[in-house]
Amino acid sequence: MKLHELKAPPGSSKAPKRKGRGTATGQGKTAGRGQDGQNSRSGGGVRLGFEGGQMPLYRRLPKRGFNNKWRKEFEIVNIEALNRFDNDTEITPELLIESGLIRKPKNGVKILGNGELEKKLVVKATKFSKGAVTRIEAAGGRVEEI
Repeated sequence: MKLHELKAPPGSSKAPKRKGRGTATGQGKTAGRGQDGQNSRSGGGVRLGFEGGQMPLYRRLPKRGFNNKWRKEFEIVNIEALNRFDNDTEITPELLIESGLIRKPKNGVKILGNGELEKKLVVKATKFSKGAVTRIEAAGGRVEEI
């Protein structure tokens, strides 16, 4: 079976009601909207979240938190993930993107010290944790901040 051969099982899909197509259909003239009122008009109805004049839920609940618009987000890579590279490899953000460890460097790349590093590497990144620096240098590698 191929994708273009798929069909819905019989009875699973119905034709939509054709409203406003004459009185004989039972949905003619007012098309099921009733005679008068806000919802009978085109474009009528209340706005999203309106509760008939009652204080809406989104205003009843207290505000929480704060979003810092100057926050810098870094892509995070643990040093155990760097074991996939060969010895004496120069690891840059571009290489990390090619290898699939990160998607795109937002404000840069931060290397964290989780896990063990068995390779001697030259790591170039925006930021490093103290643990990452000690482990990379202990493995015989070098750290360079970009």
